[in-house]
Amino acid sequence: LDVLFQALADTTRRGMLASLAEEAQTVSSLAEPYDMSLAAASKHIKKLEAAGLVERDIVGRVHHCRLSPDKLKQASVWLKTYERFWNNRLDALEEALRAED
Repeated sequence: LDVLFQALADTTRRGMLASLAEEAQTVSSLAEPYDMSLAAASKHIKKLEAAGLVERDIVGRVHHCRLSPDKLKQASVWLKTYERFWNNRLDALEEALRAED
């Protein structure tokens, strides 16, 4: 999970993932909205690949990237624990407020 959350910690990489959630894209198209070089975009994509979030296919000189969402499921399972924690806390707060009324 550490590598996954490190990859997700960057705004640019989260934006790239959002784009890839819509459709597979080339490195060029992923770099375009961020005013960055292809080398910089490739570094971001490598972080996403290392986290298991992106898969890259190379056809000639063109690098095609697609989302690999399985690792996000692991993060979701981990976060569910805290969702239950906060839901329990909010339920207790609601009960306390209703008891005051």
